[in-house]
Order: sequence, then structure tokens, then C-alpha cells
Amino acid sequence: MFVTLLWAVPFFGILLSIALGPLLVPRLWQHHHGTIAALWAFTLAVALALKLGAAGAAKLLLHALLLDYLPFILVLFALFSIAGGIHLRGSLCGTPMVNAALLALGAVLASVIGTTGASMVLVRPLIRANAGRARNAHVMIFFIFLVSNIGGALTPLGDPPLFLGFLHGVDFFWTLRNLWQPTLVCAGVLLALFVALDTAFWLRETQAHRPQPHEPLRVEGLVNLVLVGLVIAAILLCAVWQPGVEFQLFGTRLALQNVARDSALLVLGLASLALTPRALRAANGFEWQPLIEVAILFASIFICIIPVLAMLALGRDGLFAPLVAMVTRGDGVPDPAAYFWASGLLSSVLDNAPTYLVFFGLAGGDATQLMGPLAPILAAISLGAVFMGANSYIGNAPNFMVYAIARRSGINMPGFFGYMLWSGGILLPLFLLVTWMFLR
Repeated sequence: MFVTLLWAVPFFGILLSIALGPLLVPRLWQHHHGTIAALWAFTLAVALALKLGAAGAAKLLLHALLLDYLPFILVLFALFSIAGGIHLRGSLCGTPMVNAALLALGAVLASVIGTTGASMVLVRPLIRANAGRARNAHVMIFFIFLVSNIGGALTPLGDPPLFLGFLHGVDFFWTLRNLWQPTLVCAGVLLALFVALDTAFWLRETQAHRPQPHEPLRVEGLVNLVLVGLVIAAILLCAVWQPGVEFQLFGTRLALQNVARDSALLVLGLASLALTPRALRAANGFEWQPLIEVAILFASIFICIIPVLAMLALGRDGLFAPLVAMVTRGDGVPDPAAYFWASGLLSSVLDNAPTYLVFFGLAGGDATQLMGPLAPILAAISLGAVFMGANSYIGNAPNFMVYAIARRSGINMPGFFGYMLWSGGILLPLFLLVTWMFLR
């Protein structure tokens, strides 16, 4: 049906807009990103209507929005709302071991409340702990590495790419069973490097620059921890409860268990808003703008990716045959290392969620096969999308949020290319180690 690469132009157009807009035209992008995203989606919608007719185009669009986009944005809404109600009050002394403990805690939390949720809960306490230190930008850089990215590799709740895999049939615990070893290696190496670097900087600090705690530490908004447990329960229930009941909505079949899951996520997100005092959200600097921006941009992405996924499903017989050849060995066997680096490097400069979908589709798109004989390929795609989202400020949504909060707090964060010097010098050798250990 989609016989030329022109059908892929809107998809790559919206991805390049997201990647380059904030860098090249930041003011225009800030005020008009919604309009730009809508134009790309509208372009594809018109093309589909001309190709398939209005009814055929509407059926395709609604299918993508109801089955993929709506569950995706509802889980983000629930976790974003709940995490925004958990507040760590008080202050710590930003010693190397305290900082490392907060990074380790954040890495664990990232797979429970998502990389965005964990980043928003811990970024301000970590900033307060290191306020006044002469050198503290490296703390935020390692925070982005560990909490905003690598820590989210163990569950579908951790990072949007993995939840998209779950929506396409990947078992909830598959990522934990298959990715825990490379995740542990990466987290362990990064924490060891951080302690060594932070200790060197700490020893050079004068006493005047060493922060001192002045307020007891306590967690507020504990009801939200219960709500996190209910979110996990709702998603797991959806995976094991298969009543075989379906509804038709505008020609799209909706399974009862998925409708129940999505309804539960909506209710739990709203419950967090109702049960959490506004003062706690204010103390967290909570605002809806990041989620609204993600919702707008991903609506366009999920629409524009429709023909791309259809073309990828053809594999060697489709228009993306050269891409298939690039990630395939000479004997015709898919190459895990090639999938890891190809999906990872694209995730470094484009959003990692649609990049995951592209390579998931390139590998056949069949979750049963990808969890079975092609498990090394699915592991490589998952690791590449999650881990290498840390390579730049735009690889994963929380990266730029942490950068902006740190800058507003007076931390002298490196610019776009300065950050990539850090990530290139630290992460790329680490990812080569992961390739050698797990993806040969």
C-alpha cells in the first residue's frame, strides 16, 4: 500500500523537528511546537485520505490512537501525576557517598515510577544537597546518566520505549529477566566512576564550599506510594486477565482488559491529584507543561509512524531493505550488536520511544518471536533505546528537564555539545564493554 519513501517524510519530519527545533530555533519551537507537530500529522492524514478515502484513513488513525497512543499517554499521566505528589523534604550534605546513594536510589526508582518520575522526585533534593559546592555540574550529569536513563531499563514502567514494547506483546517481566545484568554492570561502573570523580572534587573544596544539612529528611505524600503499587497491579492484571471480551469503537477492537487498565490508570492519576496537598506539588515545582508537550508531540508521532511500521513489516521485501541489511550478518542472521548501536545512536539524537518502535518493527514486530529465538535482538533494541538516550540532552524526555531545572538553580551545566563530550568520554566506552560482554 505504501510504495514510496515519501510516506516516511512526515515521520522523519516530526522527529527532526523535535531534535533540531529546540537547538536551532528555540523561541519558535517553544511557542509553536504544537502547531509544527500538528502540521506533520495533518500532512499524513490528508495523504492517507487521498489514498484510502476519508473512512479508510479515519480507521487507520483511530486504530493507532486508541490502541497505542491512548494507553501510552495514560501511563505517563498516571506516573507523572503520582511522582509529582512524592516530596523529599529536608536537606543532606552532598558528600560523595551521599550523592552516590541518591543516584543509586534514583536508578532503582526509575524502573518503578519511570525515569521522568524518579528524576522529578530527586533532582531538587540532590541540587539542595550540593548547593554552594564549587563543582557540582558533574553530579547532574551522572544523575542524567543513571536516573533519567539507564535505571529505567528493568520494567515497562521505567522508560516509554519499554512500555511501547509491553503494548505490543512483550511480557512485563521480560525486561527484568533479560536486561538486569547489563543494567547492573552499567550502573555499577557509573557509580564507581562517580564516587572517584566526586571524591576528587570534594577533597579540593574549601570548608566554606562544603554544604551542611540544616533540616531533617522526610518523605511526604506517602499515599502516592500506594498508588504506584496500584498502577503496577493494574498493568499486571491486564497481562494475566484475558476474559476474551471485546468492544468495537469506530471500527477498532478494544479488549476489555485493556479498557479496564486504561480506566484504572486514569482514575489513579486523578486520585493522586485529589489526595495530594497542593503545597507538596508546589514544593516539587510540579507543572503540567512537560506532560502536555509530550502528549502533543507523541500524538503526531503515533500518527506519522503508521506507514513506516507498515513498510518495516515487509522486511527484506520492503523499502527499508537496506536498513535490514545493515543490522544483519553475512549469513542472514540478525546482529544484536548492530541493532544495539543502530537503535542507540538514533535514540541519542531522536526521541528513544519512536526509535524503539522502528527497530522493533524492523526485527519483525512479533513479540513472541522476539522474546523467544530473537531474544538477543529484543534485548539489544531495548538496551540501545534506553541506555543511549543518555548520550544527549534530547535523547530522552527527562534529560532536558533536569538540565533546565539545574540551570535555573544556578548550576553551570555544560551546553549541548559540552554534555556530549562527557557522555562520549564516559558512556561510549561503557557501551562498548556492554557490547563485548552481552551482545556478541
